[in-house]
This record gives sequence, C-alpha cells and structure tokens, in this order.
Amino acid sequence: MLQNRVRELRARFQLSQSDLGKKIDATRQTVGMIEKGDYSPSVALALKISMVFELPLEEVFWLEEEKND
Repeated sequence: MLQNRVRELRARFQLSQSDLGKKIDATRQTVGMIEKGDYSPSVALALKISMVFELPLEEVFWLEEEKND
C-alpha cells in the first residue's frame, strides 16, 4: 500500500489543501484523498507534490507491504 507524508508536509509548509492543489494542478478533494490514502497519485502528480516540498519522491511517498492475517 502506498503511504505518504503529504498531510504532515503540507502543515509544515502552512498550505491548505486548496493551496497545494493549485500548486500541483489538482483539486482540494484529490489532495484530501491522497492524504487519507484513498487515492494513489500518478507518478507525474507524485513528482509535482515532492517538488513543492523540495524533497526526493521517496521521502514523501513509499510502499508499505500489506499484512496477510
């Protein structure tokens, strides 16, 4: 499952979901869904997000193995 630090980083940069959405050409709803893990962004969108925060992609997004119980 794709995990991310978007909510944490957005707060650190004092951006609203709408502000970040404008910077990455996405809606506030899309940003919210990414933060909750309900939507996995395209590679291009993930790169735009990492560029806003001036961090390598892997410091914003990473894969976490799903546990099989």
